[in-house]
Amino acid sequence: MAEDPAAQQAWADAQAQSAFHRARACEASGDPASAWAWYERAHRLAPESIVVAFPLAMARLRGGDGAGAAQVLRALTGRFDFREGWIAQAAALLMAGEDAAAIAAGQQALSRHAPSEGMEPFCARLAMLAGRPGWCGLSASGRLHLGAGVPAVTVLVDGRPVPGAMDGTLLPARWRRAGRVEVLAGGAALLGSPLEPAALQRIDGLVTAGSEGLSGWAWHPSDPDHAPVLHIRDAERRPIRRVIAADAAPEADSLLPLARPRRFAVAAADLPPGLLHVEGPDGRDLPGSPLAVHPAASPGGPVRPPPPVPPRRAGPAIVIPVHGDRAATLACLESVRASVGDGVTVIVVDDATPDPVLAAELDRRAHAGSIRLIRHPRCLGFPHAANAGLRAAAGQDVVLLNSDTLVAGGWLEELADIAYGAADIGTVTPLSNRADLFSWPGADALPGDPPAPMPDLETVDRLMAAARAANRGQAVEVPTGHGFCLFLRHDCLAAAGPFRADLFAQGYGEENEFCRRAAGAGWRHVAAPGAFVGHAGGASFGAAGPALLRRNLAILDRLHPGYGGLVAAHLVADPLFVARRRLDLVCWRRGGAGWRRAVLLVTHDQGGGVERVVRDRARMWRAQGLRPVVLRPTPDGCRLEDAAAGAGAAMPRFRLPADRDLLLTVLRASGVGRMEWHHGLGHTLDAPTLAAGLGVPYAVHVHDYAWFCPRVALVDPSGRHCGMPGPAGCAACLRTGDSLLTGTGPVPVRLAAYRARAGTVLRGAASVTAPSADTARRMEQAFPGLAIGVVPPLDDEAPPPARARAPGARIRVAVPGAIGVEKGYRVLLAAAQDAAARALALEFVVVGHTPDDDALMATGRVFVTGPYAEADGAALLAAQRADLAFLPSIWPETWCFALGLAWQAGLRAVVFDLGAPAERVRRTGRGTVLPPELSIHELNTFLLSYGRIGAAGTGRREKREIATLHPVDRLPAPHAIRSPARRRKAR
Repeated sequence: MAEDPAAQQAWADAQAQSAFHRARACEASGDPASAWAWYERAHRLAPESIVVAFPLAMARLRGGDGAGAAQVLRALTGRFDFREGWIAQAAALLMAGEDAAAIAAGQQALSRHAPSEGMEPFCARLAMLAGRPGWCGLSASGRLHLGAGVPAVTVLVDGRPVPGAMDGTLLPARWRRAGRVEVLAGGAALLGSPLEPAALQRIDGLVTAGSEGLSGWAWHPSDPDHAPVLHIRDAERRPIRRVIAADAAPEADSLLPLARPRRFAVAAADLPPGLLHVEGPDGRDLPGSPLAVHPAASPGGPVRPPPPVPPRRAGPAIVIPVHGDRAATLACLESVRASVGDGVTVIVVDDATPDPVLAAELDRRAHAGSIRLIRHPRCLGFPHAANAGLRAAAGQDVVLLNSDTLVAGGWLEELADIAYGAADIGTVTPLSNRADLFSWPGADALPGDPPAPMPDLETVDRLMAAARAANRGQAVEVPTGHGFCLFLRHDCLAAAGPFRADLFAQGYGEENEFCRRAAGAGWRHVAAPGAFVGHAGGASFGAAGPALLRRNLAILDRLHPGYGGLVAAHLVADPLFVARRRLDLVCWRRGGAGWRRAVLLVTHDQGGGVERVVRDRARMWRAQGLRPVVLRPTPDGCRLEDAAAGAGAAMPRFRLPADRDLLLTVLRASGVGRMEWHHGLGHTLDAPTLAAGLGVPYAVHVHDYAWFCPRVALVDPSGRHCGMPGPAGCAACLRTGDSLLTGTGPVPVRLAAYRARAGTVLRGAASVTAPSADTARRMEQAFPGLAIGVVPPLDDEAPPPARARAPGARIRVAVPGAIGVEKGYRVLLAAAQDAAARALALEFVVVGHTPDDDALMATGRVFVTGPYAEADGAALLAAQRADLAFLPSIWPETWCFALGLAWQAGLRAVVFDLGAPAERVRRTGRGTVLPPELSIHELNTFLLSYGRIGAAGTGRREKREIATLHPVDRLPAPHAIRSPARRRKAR
């Protein structure tokens, strides 16, 4: 009965693709309003998609929603530096009245990108607003661009003047190695000045090597019209040949929006053996470079096996490759020095950082003796930087540490102790919040859990202490170490040799290859769960990152066949589970130190209204001084969640039935004195057993009819409300279709046993509450003599805001929520088909999603917005400018949060005479109740009449109620896609 998260994600991805393609079709047919609606839908279905985000922002901009466009564009330009994004952001900010921010965005566009044709009027406007004498730009070729009417200018390249510079001047070649180019008029800087040569020359691309030679793609994000000139050099950087990437490469995979990659190739016969560098015009290696067409099989011959006994310890050195992110790097260095003192050598390898402030600070620390500094004149990539540090620490144990990590006292000692715990241990890796196999909670996370956040130093200190208390001295064998923090024993380093910088270029996979190479000679790699290191992670390898990762993984699998299967088998076996849980339990105990008593809330993992009620109840208990502990099912048991703790808190996981006693022990130690049973779906423990094991009373909260209906919602296989027909009718209903009824034997016998078990749970409860009187009556009918209290989860008495819609050509009906079969999907589909067939002035907008959005939208009378965040629901519903809300649910709902959402949006609601919705509408008078047996013809006729009564006499309201949620004046055109031509996927 539970929904599969993977299937849900696949559905959302497919729907996002469809919506994106429909938006494109609407744009092509000259229908921007429909395109906007489809882009909004695609964005809600795939909120992380960068392919969708930019056209959505442009649709909002064209539609007059400057604030909404700026919101999307700020997020995009925060991740990707591209010209169109900055220009569009400047325009959106101007529209939103944020002039200063618009000028700043324009400065970014001009200082880091070549101006494109058509930018002149807009840049001139920004320059005038900024009080500048004009604007300037520079192309990737070095050609200067000046706005019309700009007076005579002075151009300075790193302070040195360029005589006679004017619009169209080609700057001298020294500009390519300069730090800045200033363009002044009358001593005042033009908008765009100072220009940034490094940014203007940057290359996005990828190079790979094969038996046929080198191939790849490249382009200038700052100047897409300029064909990149690439230089191939040998290992000593001697020139070999010059290559121009000219032809379009639509198959290339760049993350950048509006990417325009160009392909190149060089035959193996035209290349010498050995390491090759493929450089852009700025002298930097293209992602994937350096590389070799015919790489050596091994960098230093066969790997020597480990010794029979552990060697004497060699003093450790910490190697930290550095390139950017000044704040994270300096925080890392501070935490390292504070945690290990002055007696440990810290080697920083500056891989040509582009940040002069960071470079100066590293110089200062090196001069003060805090670090030993190695500086590369050009960026060589992580493997090269790591190897430079390893060479400098020859003969010592080395900890290779990422510059975006935080460490706390005891981490280095724990890693060293584990490394020398056995003769054959070559590498040791600690636990972290973000480190693949070594992540905590890692494999214990459930689908839908947010990523573990980067902890601050105080949290790292707390987690390090907890890890040591839980797992000190423990080692767990793993197939590979992880380069974010990798302890390499000196004899393993000497035996296996350096990282394969000739293969892994900018990085990713080099430490895995090292580990598998060493493992082939008998060295083992272990995790040290007694150490914890914070790791920001997520650092990309540029816009070509995904392609580079795929390339390097392919190299890894080629060198070490079966590597992927080895890792997969490790994940299945999960030997770190026990150690992670020990850490969980220590953190759990310490996290509950301030609480004397706790309440246990048992629920399912399906979200929805149950989740909302549990969250609200947890908030209530916390306010009353009790620790709210949530028990949720997992595929192999259950886990605990501290609903009073913030993100990143411990969530101990228990494998049942093996861990039943441990679970009870933890709950007793947590001070659980009462229990609320909200839902048993997915659980193997029942309420009486759990409560008896804890020695506490329990209260039952009814959320649906699973207590006596194994189909949960009182809907039969035909999709109709069953009417609660009695045991014989229920048994007949359950003979086909899915249900919660398990086991074998006659259905009536199994059903009786099912209800008897439920009755035992209900009658053993200290109290049973339902959210509505209707629900209580139905439960009492199924379980005669059962006393059920009524506690509504929300107060319906608060008056809704007044809403009015300008009269439209059609009556618009909003249908909020996730509209499944029991929520009235078939009713809605039939109503839409009838409205189309009879050409009624009636249309529907589903604010949410359905099992088959396409079938609804194919009628031409329905649009489906896609899923929404709970906090956005009322605003999104109001933005649809509907005349009324319709909740077509065909089962007697126990509450219905979507009804409250409709009222928050100021809409009258039409519901069927079933369950809590009918009860609430009658009590408040905010809508009307219809008989559920009403024909579709009669239903639509009523919706038309009821909508016209509400629309009559209403005046036109403000143009934008909810600026970022696309107020829809008419349903978007469906636009079926006819061409199967290749399109970018909505990632």
